[in-house]
Amino acid sequence: MITATIIPTYAAHRVISADRHGSSRPVVVKTDAGYFHTKLRGAAQGTAALVAEIIVAGLAEALGLWVPSRVLIAIEPTIQSDIQEDEFVDLLAASHGINLGFQYLEGARDIRADEIATIDEEFACKVLWLDALVMNVDRTVHNPNMMRSQQQRWVIDHGAALPFQYNWATVMEESPRRSAYAMHHHIFGDRAKNLERWDKHLAAMVSKPILQSVVSQIPDCFLQPLMPRGASAKTIERRRQAYAAFLWKRLKSPRPFID
Repeated sequence: MITATIIPTYAAHRVISADRHGSSRPVVVKTDAGYFHTKLRGAAQGTAALVAEIIVAGLAEALGLWVPSRVLIAIEPTIQSDIQEDEFVDLLAASHGINLGFQYLEGARDIRADEIATIDEEFACKVLWLDALVMNVDRTVHNPNMMRSQQQRWVIDHGAALPFQYNWATVMEESPRRSAYAMHHHIFGDRAKNLERWDKHLAAMVSKPILQSVVSQIPDCFLQPLMPRGASAKTIERRRQAYAAFLWKRLKSPRPFID
């Protein structure tokens, strides 16, 4: 039996800044434990995006990729904010409760387009394989979602992964096996021909216990809004396990995302 991993929770005292790009408008908040880059539950895709962030980050770490560590951020109605735009005030009001925070990478910068060709095959194939597994469509030349900090490359922003979760009614037994992946849109799509030699090695790094550990980190308060009102604890746990089951079936050889 897998023991649930507890993600620490910190109270946000103040919103320091907000990202003006995109619909999610993540914020930097100040807590007693320092600053955290925080994705808000009231943003466009709601808590489903936060579920995807937790799952994909855990899988990335299992593959040896660097991902900012995660914490839960409690935002109360009394929080102070340096951002007073009406639209943002509404978003913050919709995000009272538990949100998802990430380690703040001081001095981090986006990976530049001219750096892509120089990235080694191991890193590129790990990222491409991971994104194909979780069906992440949001890592392109125009939007790499990779950063450089502390002499490491970090992979970030996985809220667009796991698209099947937005319509569970259409998920059938064979769905994980039928879901292909359009690699030509990916920032490392030109490395797809090298995936076959890495595939078996990478798949062995994502065991069923690891999947169980990853989904155990999803808090109930991220799953509850995605289910019918009043869902029982047992029903919520079944939904948590449904994510693990989908990905485990997708991992079975031959994997549907490897040509």
